[in-house]
Amino acid sequence: MSAAEWKKKCEDEWSLQGAPMPDGLDWKSVYGAKPLGRNLLKNTSPHGLSKDTPLPEPELPEVPRGGPPRFQPDGDFSGWTTSTEVLPYDTSSIPPGVVICGLPQFSWFTMEQVVDLKAEGLWDELLDEFQPEIVIQDWYEESQLDDSIYQLHVKLLGADKSTVIAEHTANPTEDRSVYSHDWKEVSHVFSGYGPGVRYVQFVHRLKNMFLNDFFSTVFTDSTVIVKPTKSS
Repeated sequence: MSAAEWKKKCEDEWSLQGAPMPDGLDWKSVYGAKPLGRNLLKNTSPHGLSKDTPLPEPELPEVPRGGPPRFQPDGDFSGWTTSTEVLPYDTSSIPPGVVICGLPQFSWFTMEQVVDLKAEGLWDELLDEFQPEIVIQDWYEESQLDDSIYQLHVKLLGADKSTVIAEHTANPTEDRSVYSHDWKEVSHVFSGYGPGVRYVQFVHRLKNMFLNDFFSTVFTDSTVIVKPTKSS
C-alpha cells in the first residue's frame, strides 16, 4: 500500500474526517500502533481479577497467622511503579485507661504509570488541535476496611513531564452502614484540555489493613483510552 492509502485507512477506520493528518507521518506505523480506541495502560489487572467476575468473599483463617505486619498485597505489579505508606495507629476513639489487645494498622499501596502518548502512536497535531477525548476508568473492591479505601489522581502532562495541563482527582467515601462487596467504578473523560498534552500520569492508591492477618483492597481493569472523538 502507498503512504496515501495507509493514511486513508487510518482516517476511515478511526473516523478521523476533519482531524489534522500531516502527509509527513508514517501512517503505516501509526496504523500498526493502533493508538486510538485501545487501553494504553500495561498490566491492568495485577491480581488476576476481572470486573465481569464477582469478587470472592474474603476468607478468615481459623487461627490468626500472626507474625510481623505485612503491607503489600499479592499480585504481579510489573509495569507499575509502586510504593507503600504505613499509617500511624488511630487511637482517637479509645477512652482513657482502656486496655487494647490489638489495633488495626492501615497502609496505602500506591501504583503509578505514565503513558507516553507519542510513543504509543499519537501525533502532535491531533493532540494539540483535535484534542481527542481521553477516557479514564478504574474498578476497585468494596473491601469495607475503612471509610476511605481508594484514591485516584490523573494528570495530563506537557512534553517536560512536569507541566500539568489538566487533572482529575477522585476520593470517594464508602458507605459501611450496609454490607456490600462488589466492584465500584471510577471514571472521567478529559475533553477540551488545550494544546501541549504529551503524557498521561495515572496514579491510584488502595488501602490495606493488618490485624493479626493481612486484608487488602484490590483493583482491576484500569484504563486510559484515547478516543477518536473531537473534544467539544
